[in-house]
Amino acid sequence: MGALKIVGYIFAAILILFGVLFILAAFGETWNLGWAVIGAILLIVGFGILLAVSLLLKKADSASNQHQTTLEVNLPGDVNVERFKCADCGAQLTMDNVKMVAGAPMVECPYCDAAYQLTEDPKW
Repeated sequence: MGALKIVGYIFAAILILFGVLFILAAFGETWNLGWAVIGAILLIVGFGILLAVSLLLKKADSASNQHQTTLEVNLPGDVNVERFKCADCGAQLTMDNVKMVAGAPMVECPYCDAAYQLTEDPKW
C-alpha cells in the first residue's frame, strides 16, 4: 500500500503543477480560454486523486491495523489455582486479581491492597 500511496501523491502533484501552469499561461498577452479550462480540469483531477488516495488508503490502513493481542502465560510447573489466597490477609482471590507487570505475574489483593509477585516453588 505504501508504493501505491506514493505513486498517487506524485501523480496528483504533477497534475496540479501542470494545472497551475496552464492557468498561468492562459493569462498571457492574450486571454486563452482553452488553456484556462484545461488547467482547471487538471487541478480538479489532481485534487480528486489526492482526496481519493488519502480516503481509500486511510480505510485500508485502519482495517489492517486492528489486531487482537492475546497474552498466554506458560508456567514451567503445575499451578493449582483452586484455592488462591492473599499472602498478607488470607482473603480468597481469583485470577482477575493477577496482572502482568513488566513481564512478571503480579497479584493485587482488593481487600488489603497488598501487591506481590506470583512465584512458583521448584519441583525438586
